[in-house]
Amino acid sequence: MSTTTFLKHINLADARLGSKAIYVTDDWFAAVDRMLQPQAPVWKEGVFDDNGKWMDGWESRRKRFEGYDFTVIKLGVPGVIKGVDIDTSFFTGNFPPSASLEACFCPEGDPTDTAEWTELLSAVSLKGDSQHLHAINDDRPWTHIRFNIFPDGGVARLKVYGIPYLDWSEIGNDQEIDLVASLSGGRALACSDEHFGTMSNILNPGRGINMGDGWETARRRTPGNDWVIVALGHPGEISRIVVDTLHFKGNYPDSCSIQAAYVKGGTDEQIETQSLFWKELLPAQKLEMHQEHEFAEQINNIGPITHVRLNIFPDGGVSRLRLFGNISNKKTD
Repeated sequence: MSTTTFLKHINLADARLGSKAIYVTDDWFAAVDRMLQPQAPVWKEGVFDDNGKWMDGWESRRKRFEGYDFTVIKLGVPGVIKGVDIDTSFFTGNFPPSASLEACFCPEGDPTDTAEWTELLSAVSLKGDSQHLHAINDDRPWTHIRFNIFPDGGVARLKVYGIPYLDWSEIGNDQEIDLVASLSGGRALACSDEHFGTMSNILNPGRGINMGDGWETARRRTPGNDWVIVALGHPGEISRIVVDTLHFKGNYPDSCSIQAAYVKGGTDEQIETQSLFWKELLPAQKLEMHQEHEFAEQINNIGPITHVRLNIFPDGGVSRLRLFGNISNKKTD
């Protein structure tokens, strides 16, 4: 799996999902939960606390005895881990020389001393003030991770990208679910532009906290319109759509439409061209600033789908996209 591919998944270790450290050997200089924050790390010049220089991340003391430091993190949502980003931004003379990642599956509670840990990423070398991206080829679900640093030091951010684990067999065919939500396994695959906001934000849980927690394109100065392509977490038939422009007031799209298809085979990379010919799921609809728009009667019945293309005219920002419907095990020709 390429680096670009796994970065399209949700960060299972995001504090906004409820991810938190349940154990750490040492976080003397900087609290371990800072490492799980979604915002980019920052540098605060000249800021010190009682234990030393304030750092935006997790930092342990200089180890003066045998061993290494580690933290056990409970993922906000169980999931299949596809890649990891170990970010040492602003840690220059105090970063760990190497790190590794283990995981376990404990759905009934936190792991005990007898828990079985599986190594997903063997020890890799780290550099200071750098991002370290590593793909993981594993299809098992996990609830907890153990992040090891050798022997000590500081890490600004740890992001664990993957697919939320859902037992789809327990979801009835008549149960309504947001099939495109990141917690349902939805993924943003491609977009025309994401100058001000990341495309994957529109699938995040809850409503947006500000404009930065949405998808916003640059002002279009050429003919055409902007778009984003999203893969559903499971094939399904859509009965209700929500397009939310929360926080977007002078920069919301004038209107939107949605195309959709049941995609069989191929790769994510070829989706962009194919999407031009997909059927119309939602005809063009007028949008307003800073509000949720719900559509039901306007939706065309095109059967089960796996992918959608949200078109916005001509440009602007969208906070959230919700596609509610029922799962389907029926394939189309």
